[in-house]
Amino acid sequence: MAFKATLGFLTALAITALLSVGAARAEPVKLVGFGDSLMAGYQLPAGDAFPVKLEAALRAKGHEVEIANAGVSGDTTSGGLARLDWSIPDGTQGVILELGANDALRGIAPEETERNLDTMITRLKERGIAVLLAGMLAPPNMGPEYAERFNAVYGKLAEKHEVPLYPFFLEGVVTKADLQLEDGMHPNAKGVDAMVQAMLPAAERFLTSLKAGE
Repeated sequence: MAFKATLGFLTALAITALLSVGAARAEPVKLVGFGDSLMAGYQLPAGDAFPVKLEAALRAKGHEVEIANAGVSGDTTSGGLARLDWSIPDGTQGVILELGANDALRGIAPEETERNLDTMITRLKERGIAVLLAGMLAPPNMGPEYAERFNAVYGKLAEKHEVPLYPFFLEGVVTKADLQLEDGMHPNAKGVDAMVQAMLPAAERFLTSLKAGE
């Protein structure tokens, strides 16, 4: 009887251990989509916002992940910097950083945009939070000189901080009217789908790097 009791105890202990390991493996990676109206889902239902759809696409690929939406319409890099610390909760493992479009629309000096993004990346890394930097391109009406200075910002920062760069957040949408709202600037629901599919490989690589670093 003593042997059977001991065997039963050990079996129960082993099962508990296996369940604990399984639960630990199932813990989702916690990401935050931090940006402006392009991230927030301007004029779209909450379920059509980029972070929601990217999370669904990644889960469909078998990734356990949660992506919080910390997009604020109208935000510049200065606005993002001001709210960064309280918008990114403790326990966040990675941030998709998408800001700068409103800087370019307002003609803010690219050097200021670079400084703000630089500070944000530095702060996040100091907290042990990985960054996937989403780039932006200056609108044509700003002229070639401004565009040259602005468009170079993201590559320079990615190289400086050794973070992955997704070159253009609006990839596949910017020139297609059927994927945009009537304002010709923001994606509609189908446009968000196109953006998610375009970024999906980069997002998967980002997740893989986070898991490798655990």
